[in-house]
Amino acid sequence: GEDSRSFHVSIQAPLSIASVGETYSVTAVAGGQLILECPEDAVPPPHIEWHWEGSPLREDARRRVLAEGRFLQIRAVGAADGGEYSCRATNALGDISLRVQVEVHG
Repeated sequence: GEDSRSFHVSIQAPLSIASVGETYSVTAVAGGQLILECPEDAVPPPHIEWHWEGSPLREDARRRVLAEGRFLQIRAVGAADGGEYSCRATNALGDISLRVQVEVHG
């Protein structure tokens, strides 16, 4: 006879974001759409929080957090949307932050 088994293996990996500690700079065009990504593939999946200018980001009709926090979408970008955005990813193995400086031109 034949016996087969399958296993699901989950490997815990610490959070890793390229260029940790650096601030990325992004230029957005007024009236357009901006999508910021918090790139992480940690296991277990982290809890992600977005901040703008040091305060927790409030979602509204134009600013939406997608894919459990991995993306921040801003529609109809205006001059007031400029500033420093940061995402913080936290899991059982630690936490890590990524900062993005957004400049709006238009």
